[in-house]
Amino acid sequence: MISSIVIGCAVGLILLEGGQASSFGINATVMDVQWSRDDVFRRMSGMEESSLFTSLSPVLGFHYLLGLSSSFPDDLEVNQQCRELLHIFAQRCISYVDCLLQFARPVRICQNCYSEIESLNNTYTNISKENTGNVSCRNVLLRSDRLQLVSVLHRDMNVIWDTADCEKCLTFPLGSFSNDSLYFMASLNQTLSCFDKYEQQGNQSVVCKECKTTYRGLNDLYNRMEKNQTVCFDIEDAMNITRRLWSKNFNCSFPREEIVPVIAVSSFMLFLPIIFYLSSFLHSEQKKRRLILPKRAKSSTSVMNIQDRHS
Repeated sequence: MISSIVIGCAVGLILLEGGQASSFGINATVMDVQWSRDDVFRRMSGMEESSLFTSLSPVLGFHYLLGLSSSFPDDLEVNQQCRELLHIFAQRCISYVDCLLQFARPVRICQNCYSEIESLNNTYTNISKENTGNVSCRNVLLRSDRLQLVSVLHRDMNVIWDTADCEKCLTFPLGSFSNDSLYFMASLNQTLSCFDKYEQQGNQSVVCKECKTTYRGLNDLYNRMEKNQTVCFDIEDAMNITRRLWSKNFNCSFPREEIVPVIAVSSFMLFLPIIFYLSSFLHSEQKKRRLILPKRAKSSTSVMNIQDRHS
């Protein structure tokens, strides 16, 4: 009974210290009871180990037993070499995720995270080999349970890389930017430098005037790369940001070349009914004239014939 009270007080003091104590339903005056934490643990230290575990079992014993049983003999199926591969794979995942988050905004993952994804895939390839020593790490780490955590992580990591279309703007096996991508980045830097230069003057119209040629060249280059399917998400995101700066921040615009044919076709379709009805009207009037003229000519000749007979 005393041990239960001591354990209850110890748990209560610990909860109070963590700021999570609640009302115990006992109307006692705090000043009348001067328990200290040292007194509680001093009383606990005098108890026998068996009685202490018995007193703790309703609250803490279950979790304590789980901690003791956390290691199973089945873990012996994973040999040391496979454990090392698993540890390396975990480190590669951490490095890759760290790189993704570091270059998430603006997106620069294709030009900065190639070495991380390559190391991750190489480690997974080593795990997937048929035999590593006398034990197949592929069976132990990839096929031993329904969760297949290593395979799922590897797949999801590569989904991000594939979605970014990084292979469209990189050269292999070095993983560096292709010539088209490097030329685009140079044009992008030139355009942004022009923005910064004339933005400091405080007149947005100056930016629109002085940077129009540079921005148009960058936009045309991007359209060609998009047509040739050499645009990765790094370049796409950079172009989207530049277009927002041009249109929203500086309120600049210029007629795009593809709009001219649209305007021409729309204008033709707009005037087509007018042309049709006008041509129909003119054609009908001309036809009426052709029908009337022969009748007049015929009647006049008949009158002349009658006059000739009477004379």
